[in-house]
Amino acid sequence: MKKDKTTKLTKAEEEIMHMFWEHGPSTVSALIEKMEEPRPPHSTISSFVRILEKKGFLDHKTYGRTYEYFPIIEKKSYSKFSLKNLVTNYFEGSMNEMVSFLVEENDLSLTELAKLINKLENKKS
Repeated sequence: MKKDKTTKLTKAEEEIMHMFWEHGPSTVSALIEKMEEPRPPHSTISSFVRILEKKGFLDHKTYGRTYEYFPIIEKKSYSKFSLKNLVTNYFEGSMNEMVSFLVEENDLSLTELAKLINKLENKKS
């Protein structure tokens, strides 16, 4: 990611990054082959990949006229960045507010919450 750590991806860019994180290094053509029908045009995916490279998420190796792209930002790093943005933008910067929201909306059961608390307590030790 850019040095300021504020690079946010569009939904389409995120989808492409998830493919790289899941499948590893790939050419644009090989990436398109893994997509569901109807597959987007090569030029569209190529443009997204070049944008991701410009944003600092991908790099490439050259084999003749073929480019093989690979992620240089780990999924975990981007997940952490995205979660911080979510908490900041929707929960006034409070992780407690987010957890309370998830519990209230039944997206997080009390059993899951207890496991999370236990995990956090073990991490502190």
